[in-house]
Amino acid sequence: MSLRAIMLLIGFTAFTLPLMPVQAILLRANPRWARSFPHWYHRRVCRMMGITIETTGTVARDAPVLLIANHASWLDIPVISAVAPVSFVAKKEVAGWPFVSSLAKLQRTVFVDRERRTKIGDTANEMTARLASGDAIVLFAEGTSSDGNRILPFKTSLFAAAKPSANGRIGSQTGAVVQTLTIVYERRHGIPLGWAGRRRFGYYGDVDMGRNALEVLAGGPLKAIIRIGDPVPLDTFKDRKELAQWAESTVRAGFVTIVRG
Repeated sequence: MSLRAIMLLIGFTAFTLPLMPVQAILLRANPRWARSFPHWYHRRVCRMMGITIETTGTVARDAPVLLIANHASWLDIPVISAVAPVSFVAKKEVAGWPFVSSLAKLQRTVFVDRERRTKIGDTANEMTARLASGDAIVLFAEGTSSDGNRILPFKTSLFAAAKPSANGRIGSQTGAVVQTLTIVYERRHGIPLGWAGRRRFGYYGDVDMGRNALEVLAGGPLKAIIRIGDPVPLDTFKDRKELAQWAESTVRAGFVTIVRG
Protein backbone atom coordinates (compact mmCIF):
# COMPACT_ATOMS: atom_id res chain seq x y z
CA MET A 1 0.00 0.00 0.00
CA SER A 2 1.41 3.40 -0.98
CA LEU A 3 1.98 6.21 1.48
CA ARG A 4 -0.47 8.39 -0.43
CA ALA A 5 -3.25 5.82 -0.12
CA ILE A 6 -2.57 5.40 3.62
CA MET A 7 -2.66 9.14 4.25
CA LEU A 8 -5.85 9.57 2.25
CA LEU A 9 -7.56 6.74 4.13
CA ILE A 10 -6.56 8.28 7.46
CA GLY A 11 -7.71 11.72 6.36
CA PHE A 12 -11.00 10.39 4.97
CA THR A 13 -11.76 8.47 8.17
CA ALA A 14 -10.86 11.38 10.43
CA PHE A 15 -13.03 13.73 8.37
CA THR A 16 -15.99 11.41 7.86
CA LEU A 17 -16.64 9.72 11.20
CA PRO A 18 -17.35 12.93 13.20
CA LEU A 19 -19.71 14.18 10.46
CA MET A 20 -21.87 11.05 10.30
CA PRO A 21 -23.74 11.88 13.55
CA VAL A 22 -24.23 15.44 12.27
CA GLN A 23 -26.00 14.19 9.15
CA ALA A 24 -28.03 11.75 11.24
CA ILE A 25 -29.29 14.66 13.35
CA LEU A 26 -30.04 16.77 10.27
CA LEU A 27 -32.14 13.95 8.80
CA ARG A 28 -34.44 14.27 11.79
CA ALA A 29 -34.24 17.98 12.48
CA ASN A 30 -33.78 19.79 9.16
CA PRO A 31 -34.52 17.92 5.90
CA ARG A 32 -33.38 20.88 3.77
CA TRP A 33 -29.94 20.91 5.36
CA ALA A 34 -29.82 17.10 5.27
CA ARG A 35 -30.20 17.36 1.48
CA SER A 36 -27.38 19.89 1.06
CA PHE A 37 -24.92 18.73 3.72
CA PRO A 38 -23.66 15.69 1.69
CA HIS A 39 -23.01 18.08 -1.23
CA TRP A 40 -20.77 20.18 1.02
CA TYR A 41 -19.09 17.05 2.38
CA HIS A 42 -18.36 15.44 -1.00
CA ARG A 43 -16.89 18.63 -2.43
CA ARG A 44 -14.29 18.50 0.32
CA VAL A 45 -13.73 14.76 -0.10
CA CYS A 46 -12.98 15.31 -3.80
CA ARG A 47 -10.60 18.12 -2.94
CA MET A 48 -8.89 15.88 -0.40
CA MET A 49 -8.47 13.13 -3.02
CA GLY A 50 -7.13 15.54 -5.63
CA ILE A 51 -10.11 15.19 -7.96
CA THR A 52 -10.94 18.17 -10.16
CA ILE A 53 -14.27 18.29 -11.94
CA GLU A 54 -15.05 20.02 -15.23
CA THR A 55 -18.79 20.36 -15.71
CA THR A 56 -20.88 21.33 -18.72
CA GLY A 57 -24.53 22.07 -17.92
CA THR A 58 -26.23 22.32 -14.55
CA VAL A 59 -28.73 20.29 -12.55
CA ALA A 60 -32.10 22.04 -12.47
CA ARG A 61 -32.83 23.73 -9.16
CA ASP A 62 -36.41 24.84 -9.85
CA ALA A 63 -37.94 21.36 -10.19
CA PRO A 64 -37.51 17.81 -8.89
CA VAL A 65 -34.94 15.98 -11.04
CA LEU A 66 -34.38 12.41 -12.13
CA LEU A 67 -30.72 12.27 -13.23
CA ILE A 68 -29.93 9.31 -15.50
CA ALA A 69 -26.20 8.57 -15.57
CA ASN A 70 -23.59 6.10 -16.72
CA HIS A 71 -21.53 4.34 -14.06
CA ALA A 72 -17.76 3.82 -14.28
CA SER A 73 -16.48 3.71 -10.71
CA TRP A 74 -17.30 3.96 -7.03
CA LEU A 75 -15.83 7.46 -7.43
CA ASP A 76 -19.02 8.44 -9.27
CA ILE A 77 -20.76 8.83 -5.90
CA PRO A 78 -18.53 11.56 -4.41
CA VAL A 79 -17.91 13.22 -7.80
CA ILE A 80 -21.59 13.54 -8.78
CA SER A 81 -22.47 14.53 -5.21
CA ALA A 82 -19.87 17.29 -5.41
CA VAL A 83 -21.65 18.73 -8.46
CA ALA A 84 -25.13 19.03 -6.91
CA PRO A 85 -27.16 17.97 -3.87
CA VAL A 86 -28.37 14.52 -4.94
CA SER A 87 -29.44 11.14 -3.66
CA PHE A 88 -28.94 7.83 -5.45
CA VAL A 89 -30.92 4.76 -6.44
CA ALA A 90 -28.98 1.65 -5.45
CA LYS A 91 -29.54 -2.09 -5.50
CA LYS A 92 -30.77 -3.51 -2.21
CA GLU A 93 -27.48 -5.40 -1.68
CA VAL A 94 -25.72 -2.11 -0.97
CA ALA A 95 -27.85 -1.77 2.16
CA GLY A 96 -25.94 -4.75 3.58
CA TRP A 97 -22.39 -3.58 2.83
CA PRO A 98 -20.45 -2.65 5.99
CA PHE A 99 -19.84 1.10 6.41
CA VAL A 100 -20.85 1.82 2.78
CA SER A 101 -24.47 1.12 3.73
CA SER A 102 -24.28 3.68 6.56
CA LEU A 103 -23.00 6.36 4.20
CA ALA A 104 -25.66 5.46 1.62
CA LYS A 105 -28.48 5.66 4.15
CA LEU A 106 -27.21 8.99 5.47
CA GLN A 107 -27.38 10.33 1.92
CA ARG A 108 -30.99 9.15 1.72
CA THR A 109 -30.37 6.48 -0.91
CA VAL A 110 -33.41 4.78 -2.45
CA PHE A 111 -32.85 1.01 -2.39
CA VAL A 112 -34.51 -1.06 -5.08
CA ASP A 113 -35.02 -4.81 -5.18
CA ARG A 114 -34.44 -5.63 -8.85
CA GLU A 115 -35.22 -9.31 -8.36
CA ARG A 116 -38.74 -8.86 -6.98
CA ARG A 117 -41.15 -7.00 -9.22
CA THR A 118 -43.69 -6.86 -6.40
CA LYS A 119 -41.40 -4.34 -4.66
CA ILE A 120 -41.30 -1.96 -7.62
CA GLY A 121 -44.52 -0.32 -6.46
CA ASP A 122 -43.00 0.46 -3.06
CA THR A 123 -39.94 2.00 -4.70
CA ALA A 124 -42.13 4.02 -7.07
CA ASN A 125 -44.07 5.41 -4.11
CA GLU A 126 -40.84 6.34 -2.34
CA MET A 127 -39.49 8.06 -5.45
CA THR A 128 -42.76 9.92 -5.93
CA ALA A 129 -42.56 11.22 -2.37
CA ARG A 130 -38.93 12.18 -2.73
CA LEU A 131 -39.44 13.99 -6.03
CA ALA A 132 -42.50 15.70 -4.61
CA SER A 133 -40.26 17.08 -1.86
CA GLY A 134 -37.96 18.56 -4.52
CA ASP A 135 -35.14 16.01 -4.51
CA ALA A 136 -32.66 15.26 -7.28
CA ILE A 137 -32.25 11.49 -7.62
CA VAL A 138 -29.49 9.76 -9.61
CA LEU A 139 -30.24 6.50 -11.44
CA PHE A 140 -27.30 4.51 -12.83
CA ALA A 141 -29.15 3.05 -15.78
CA GLU A 142 -26.58 0.44 -16.81
CA GLY A 143 -27.34 -1.52 -13.65
CA THR A 144 -23.63 -1.99 -12.91
CA SER A 145 -20.35 -0.15 -13.34
CA SER A 146 -18.37 -0.43 -16.58
CA ASP A 147 -14.65 -0.31 -17.37
CA GLY A 148 -14.94 3.40 -18.14
CA ASN A 149 -14.44 2.93 -21.89
CA ARG A 150 -17.99 2.28 -23.01
CA ILE A 151 -21.64 2.75 -22.16
CA LEU A 152 -23.38 -0.52 -21.36
CA PRO A 153 -26.97 -1.05 -22.60
CA PHE A 154 -29.46 0.65 -20.31
CA LYS A 155 -31.74 -1.76 -18.45
CA THR A 156 -35.34 -0.74 -19.00
CA SER A 157 -36.36 -2.66 -15.88
CA LEU A 158 -34.50 -0.10 -13.77
CA PHE A 159 -36.84 2.59 -15.05
CA ALA A 160 -39.95 0.80 -13.78
CA ALA A 161 -39.98 2.72 -10.51
CA ALA A 162 -39.42 6.07 -12.24
CA LYS A 163 -41.89 5.41 -15.05
CA PRO A 164 -44.11 2.60 -13.78
CA SER A 165 -46.84 2.90 -16.39
CA ALA A 166 -47.84 4.64 -19.59
CA ASN A 167 -49.60 7.43 -17.73
CA GLY A 168 -46.28 8.70 -16.29
CA ARG A 169 -47.85 9.30 -12.90
CA ILE A 170 -44.64 10.27 -11.12
CA GLY A 171 -44.05 13.16 -13.49
CA SER A 172 -47.70 14.19 -13.29
CA GLN A 173 -47.74 14.21 -9.51
CA THR A 174 -44.43 15.95 -8.93
CA GLY A 175 -43.70 18.14 -11.97
CA ALA A 176 -40.40 16.28 -12.23
CA VAL A 177 -37.90 16.73 -15.04
CA VAL A 178 -35.33 14.25 -16.31
CA GLN A 179 -31.74 15.06 -17.18
CA THR A 180 -28.90 12.89 -18.44
CA LEU A 181 -25.45 12.94 -16.90
CA THR A 182 -22.35 11.55 -18.61
CA ILE A 183 -19.21 11.09 -16.54
CA VAL A 184 -15.73 10.27 -17.87
CA TYR A 185 -12.44 10.15 -15.96
CA GLU A 186 -10.19 11.88 -18.42
CA ARG A 187 -6.80 12.76 -16.96
CA ARG A 188 -4.43 11.68 -14.21
CA HIS A 189 -1.55 13.97 -13.24
CA GLY A 190 -2.67 16.09 -16.20
CA ILE A 191 -1.99 13.26 -18.66
CA PRO A 192 -4.89 11.82 -20.73
CA LEU A 193 -5.84 8.40 -19.39
CA GLY A 194 -6.70 6.76 -22.69
CA TRP A 195 -8.34 3.36 -23.05
CA ALA A 196 -5.87 1.41 -20.89
CA GLY A 197 -5.79 4.06 -18.16
CA ARG A 198 -9.56 4.24 -17.76
CA ARG A 199 -9.82 0.46 -17.72
CA ARG A 200 -7.13 0.18 -15.06
CA PHE A 201 -8.88 2.34 -12.52
CA GLY A 202 -12.50 1.43 -13.37
CA TYR A 203 -14.49 -0.75 -10.97
CA TYR A 204 -16.13 -3.54 -12.95
CA GLY A 205 -16.53 -7.29 -13.35
CA ASP A 206 -14.70 -9.34 -10.71
CA VAL A 207 -12.44 -6.48 -9.63
CA ASP A 208 -12.08 -6.41 -5.84
CA MET A 209 -13.49 -3.14 -4.56
CA GLY A 210 -10.99 -2.75 -1.72
CA ARG A 211 -8.00 -3.34 -3.96
CA ASN A 212 -9.42 -1.08 -6.64
CA ALA A 213 -9.98 1.70 -4.09
CA LEU A 214 -6.37 1.51 -2.92
CA GLU A 215 -5.06 1.62 -6.50
CA VAL A 216 -7.21 4.64 -7.30
CA LEU A 217 -6.15 6.46 -4.13
CA ALA A 218 -2.49 5.70 -4.79
CA GLY A 219 -2.69 6.85 -8.40
CA GLY A 220 -2.57 10.59 -7.84
CA PRO A 221 -4.67 13.60 -8.92
CA LEU A 222 -7.54 12.84 -11.26
CA LYS A 223 -9.74 14.92 -13.55
CA ALA A 224 -13.39 14.03 -14.14
CA ILE A 225 -15.50 15.52 -16.92
CA ILE A 226 -19.27 15.68 -16.49
CA ARG A 227 -21.77 16.60 -19.18
CA ILE A 228 -25.32 17.36 -17.98
CA GLY A 229 -28.18 17.48 -20.46
CA ASP A 230 -31.00 20.01 -20.55
CA PRO A 231 -34.06 19.24 -18.39
CA VAL A 232 -36.98 17.52 -20.10
CA PRO A 233 -40.37 17.01 -18.38
CA LEU A 234 -40.70 13.39 -17.29
CA ASP A 235 -44.23 13.40 -18.72
CA THR A 236 -42.72 13.81 -22.20
CA PHE A 237 -42.03 10.07 -22.34
CA LYS A 238 -44.95 7.71 -22.79
CA ASP A 239 -43.32 4.75 -21.04
CA ARG A 240 -40.10 3.48 -19.51
CA LYS A 241 -38.77 2.04 -22.78
CA GLU A 242 -39.00 5.37 -24.54
CA LEU A 243 -37.34 7.06 -21.57
CA ALA A 244 -34.53 4.47 -21.50
CA GLN A 245 -33.88 4.71 -25.24
CA TRP A 246 -33.71 8.49 -25.15
CA ALA A 247 -31.45 8.51 -22.10
CA GLU A 248 -29.07 5.89 -23.48
CA SER A 249 -28.64 7.63 -26.84
CA THR A 250 -28.06 10.98 -25.12
CA VAL A 251 -25.51 9.61 -22.65
CA ARG A 252 -23.70 7.73 -25.45
CA ALA A 253 -23.47 10.91 -27.50
CA GLY A 254 -22.10 12.79 -24.51
CA PHE A 255 -19.55 10.04 -23.86
CA VAL A 256 -18.27 10.13 -27.45
CA THR A 257 -18.01 13.93 -27.33
CA ILE A 258 -15.94 13.85 -24.15
CA VAL A 259 -13.64 10.96 -25.14
CA ARG A 260 -12.94 12.37 -28.60
CA GLY A 261 -12.43 15.86 -27.28
